[in-house]
Amino acid sequence: MTSKASQSQGLLLFRLTSKQLFALGTLKIRELVPYTPLSQIPCSHPAILGATTLRGKVIPVVDMAKAVGYPAITDAERAQSFIIITDCHRQLTGFLVRGIDRIIDCNWHDIETPPTNLGKRAFITGVTRHDEQLIQLLDVELLMSHIFPFDKHYAAVTDVQREMLKPMKILLVDDSKVARKQLSDALDALNIFYQVTDNGVSALELMQENARAGHPVDILVSDIEMPGLDGYELTFEVRNTPALAETYIILHTSLSSEISVSQAHQVGANEALTKFDADELIHAMLNGARRGWSD
Repeated sequence: MTSKASQSQGLLLFRLTSKQLFALGTLKIRELVPYTPLSQIPCSHPAILGATTLRGKVIPVVDMAKAVGYPAITDAERAQSFIIITDCHRQLTGFLVRGIDRIIDCNWHDIETPPTNLGKRAFITGVTRHDEQLIQLLDVELLMSHIFPFDKHYAAVTDVQREMLKPMKILLVDDSKVARKQLSDALDALNIFYQVTDNGVSALELMQENARAGHPVDILVSDIEMPGLDGYELTFEVRNTPALAETYIILHTSLSSEISVSQAHQVGANEALTKFDADELIHAMLNGARRGWSD
């Protein structure tokens, strides 16, 4: 067993308005490029400005301010703006922002749930402070789901495979509303029972309660990037708790990174997925169910 995974990550701070700072985790960011003229994309979402070509790849560019609900970036402002190229769900997307501020180091434990009185909080996944300034972390997966709606795809399984999954105690953990719905829909379509929570701390407490009641979780499906207790640390805690250690753990992330997958295995995860795909998810769960049946 490796040592506990680091809770620190880089945050890129940028501006969508003149006053408020926003942030994205640097692991989601491929690179930053100054604004460049874009090619139009017919019949696209209103927030999509067009497309740029970067190293032979055509990348759609979104006005992030407009997509979130702030005034659109004007033609005059674009000359001073930047495009943040993200790599999420194995898709490169550019987000035009009014300005880049800096990159800071942030501990997941310092990220809090957004307050209910926060304006335009629909796309905010957490808040933190740096140099006495409030920083709002954007839920890029939720934002992308509004601009590029995911095709609903349900896993095809045999009756035998469905019956293998039905007795399994399954727990889903993700701080993203979009991801939780995708995970839930995949299991609902197969009429498979599960529990769900939106953070790692609650997940660990729920697993401990289930174990004490004599019904330990068989399969844990957890996001990697979560405030408070991320997927790496949750996995580490589960593996180091005797009553929970036999849980089959599947970590997933929107980050298209070999590093994320490698680190997931290092902390004790059985499998790691880098994009939501109902077939991949269900068949990863079936791997866990087969292990349970063979014990």
